[in-house]
Amino acid sequence: MVSLIGGCQLSSKEYLAFQDIASSAGTSIDSRLSQADFFAKDLVIIKEEENQGEDEKLTSGSSLLVNITDKKIIYADNVYDRLYPASLTKLMTALVVLQYGELTDTVTVSYNASHITEIGAKLCGFEEGDTISMDALLKSLLVYSGNDAAVAIADHIGGNEDDFVALMNEGAKKIGAVHTNFVNSNGLHDTDQYTTAYDMYLIFNELMKYDTFCSIISTNSYTAKYKDSKGNDKEKTFEATNAYLQGEAVAPEGIQVIGGKTGTTSKAGNCLVLLSKDGSDKSYISVIMKAPDRASLYSQMTYMLSFIKSE
Repeated sequence: MVSLIGGCQLSSKEYLAFQDIASSAGTSIDSRLSQADFFAKDLVIIKEEENQGEDEKLTSGSSLLVNITDKKIIYADNVYDRLYPASLTKLMTALVVLQYGELTDTVTVSYNASHITEIGAKLCGFEEGDTISMDALLKSLLVYSGNDAAVAIADHIGGNEDDFVALMNEGAKKIGAVHTNFVNSNGLHDTDQYTTAYDMYLIFNELMKYDTFCSIISTNSYTAKYKDSKGNDKEKTFEATNAYLQGEAVAPEGIQVIGGKTGTTSKAGNCLVLLSKDGSDKSYISVIMKAPDRASLYSQMTYMLSFIKSE
């Protein structure tokens, strides 16, 4: 069974989410309930007894498949377990951009953005003093998962990354993602940065309200045009990290993968959030976190998407 959120009739899990937020805000449950549409009516809540998917082929840390058209959970396993988000973090970065930023802004790439030295960090290669539009940075962030793009965004909107991260955490709690904590804008590993598959569903679902986001995540490559510190024209082409968009992974027959976001670190494992549609134009959000490797991530995601056929 799945409990649908509607009005002030709360499931136990939703009530606990309200408790968490009310406690942190120093307000009562009743006063929080009086604030309209804190939780959108198009969300679903998973009861603990339904959060124990036992399919032997789905062995990742957490797996979730939601029919967001009919508001039904198709599969759920460990969706409230605390896990590292890796570059799924950038979904919240994108949400802050769409809520607070201006895509027409010209951003000057900061020192911090151009001096990320962590081994294995995926970088667009922007240099200090480069000037680039916020729109181009957002696309570089979501298509290519550039860590330097994330920090450039954070420094521009927040003034510094710490203040931007405060907006991320505030925004996450507002949409009910109360078991998530961010400490940076790009998802490079930090033991204090964590989330759950369910919170990622909430964040992704919120992003789907923005046509700009849905358009970007369906893009298999993007060419960013910008200027260097001397005013010279520059451009870089970035290929999407999503294997479905590159034809390296193939969705089950009758299922169309629209797009999504990848994330990988040694501690987080391999992670993926997708938006897909079936032949009846119903939409689905799917999440897999902490798969042991890239091949397993996509094989498990494809297998889980096959459950849609039985709907």
